[in-house]
Amino acid sequence: MLAGQEIVWVTGTHGFIGRHISRTLASKGHFVAGLGHGAWPEMEAAVWGVSAWLNGDIAASNLGQLQRLSGSPKTIYHLAGGSSVGAAIAQPREDFARTVSSTAELLEWVRQYTPNTRIVAISSAAVYGSDHEGPIREDALLTPYSPYGYHKRMMEDLCRSYGASFGLAFAIPRLFSVYGAGLKKQLLWDLCSKLAGNNGEIELGGTGHEIRDWVHVEDVARAVVACADLADTSGPVVNIGSGEPLTVRDVARRMIDAWAIHGHPKRDVVFSGKSRAGDPFSLLADVTRLGSILPCLNHTTDAGFDAYVGWYLAASRGNV
Repeated sequence: MLAGQEIVWVTGTHGFIGRHISRTLASKGHFVAGLGHGAWPEMEAAVWGVSAWLNGDIAASNLGQLQRLSGSPKTIYHLAGGSSVGAAIAQPREDFARTVSSTAELLEWVRQYTPNTRIVAISSAAVYGSDHEGPIREDALLTPYSPYGYHKRMMEDLCRSYGASFGLAFAIPRLFSVYGAGLKKQLLWDLCSKLAGNNGEIELGGTGHEIRDWVHVEDVARAVVACADLADTSGPVVNIGSGEPLTVRDVARRMIDAWAIHGHPKRDVVFSGKSRAGDPFSLLADVTRLGSILPCLNHTTDAGFDAYVGWYLAASRGNV
């Protein structure tokens, strides 16, 4: 560690978004320490800017060990928790433990040992739930539609309770539909898997008219890191999205067009009409507040979707 280097922690560091946030923090000269699950050789972690890594749950003993490894953090970026609606519906108790219980452990440890540490607690647009049309402001009514959304809302409320009762400073970025090379789940992955699997038509769930807001993971990382400077005891919330409404049908068309650019035939898409449990019809970010800390995004969806297809095809050939 260099003299004067700011120490930051990232929980859930080994995950898709956590790796990108770590790399962004390291590029700003910070010493990044991480806690999460999975074996991660030192050289591989270093590629993502992680200088100290601890494989384990968020528990007082592990947090204390990480403090001895790295020193006390100025900021903790808290990403550990459940990561999908489907998994939360299948295993709601496990999702509760990962999202709510882990946050309680972290907040209590910070309260006792590093009360001046800022916390950036990453939440999800799933807290907004159903019954929203058009861009959703941060002060909109929260009506979660799934265990995943409820647990994220409970995580937010825990942070607010520690801000109000104990003076902890925190900020809450709410992420919309994050994508980028390396993500091996959700709609883009499913589309590519179906496109690679056969030459017939592609079937997707829902009606195709469902609206989502897609934002590239590198823009997400920049925005989340910027949120740290907003942290205070009131816990400001910032939507992290593009503000661009895209239907699932639009996304499928763009992905198929990108697939064709790489020399593959275009395919037809049909929709089953059956929506997945826990999925709201429309989630679109009002990005007014985001614009005050991140004036522009670096990635458009057209370029981003094409890059995703290119990554998928390279990965399927074993080239990445």
